[in-house]
Parts: sequence; C-alpha cells; structure tokens
Amino acid sequence: MIDLGISKLALIGAVALVVIGPEKLPRVARTVGALLGKAQRYIANLKAEVNRAVDLDELKKMRDSVESAAHDIEQSIQTQASAFESDIISTDKTSIYSDQPQYKHPQKNWRLKKGATPQWYKARNGVRTRALSGAARVARYRPVRSR
Repeated sequence: MIDLGISKLALIGAVALVVIGPEKLPRVARTVGALLGKAQRYIANLKAEVNRAVDLDELKKMRDSVESAAHDIEQSIQTQASAFESDIISTDKTSIYSDQPQYKHPQKNWRLKKGATPQWYKARNGVRTRALSGAARVARYRPVRSR
C-alpha cells in the first residue's frame, strides 16, 4: 500500500486547497472519503469471498477423504462379517454345551399384561384413561351460559 506520512498528507491538502478552492474542498473530501470507503468494503468482500472459496475447497477435500475412509471401513467390516458368518455356518451345530438344556424364560408370554383392566370396564365405570390439559379441563367442565 502507499505509505503516506503526515508531511505528505499536509502537502496533498495544501495543493488541493489551492487547486480546488476552499468552497468545494469539503464536498470533494466527503466524496473522496466515500469512494475510498466503498473501495475498502469491496476489497474486504472480495477477500472474504476468496477465503470462503478456499475454505470450501478444503472442506470438499476433507469430506472426500472422510467418505473414502468411511467406505474403506465399511468394506472391511463387510468382509469380516461375511467371514465370521461363513465360519459360524461351517462349524458344526453341536457345541461343548450340548448336554446342558437351553435357557427358557420362566413366563411363556411375558409381553402380555395379564392383570390389566379391560377398556370396556374402565369406560363403564368412568375411570379416566387420558389426562386432560388445563385448558381442555376448563372447556369441558365450564357451566353452560343461558341466553
């Protein structure tokens, strides 16, 4: 960038005062300042755009490397899983524990709720099965106004 010291700025100001005149100098200075500000913003935006493009390229390269590594890991897991599966299938189904009985859960249908109250019984006796929100409860139990 141009190295401007105090002495050079004073010289430029004196020449501008003589050439432009004292009446037009403030307007010209504002215009020059505005143009320099626009130029600096444009350069800053351009730098930011270039940096974003470089970062985007780096991220794409990183993404590609991570995807290739993940694909390699997936392939190795697939091969190991298929090898393990073939080993399991190839081994004889008899094991060293064949003389022991297989484990059986003590309750046959443990997912069934045997002590549950039927819905028809709850409906007939007025048992609440669902909770109401505050607004729904107010709306349900609000007395009816007569006209």
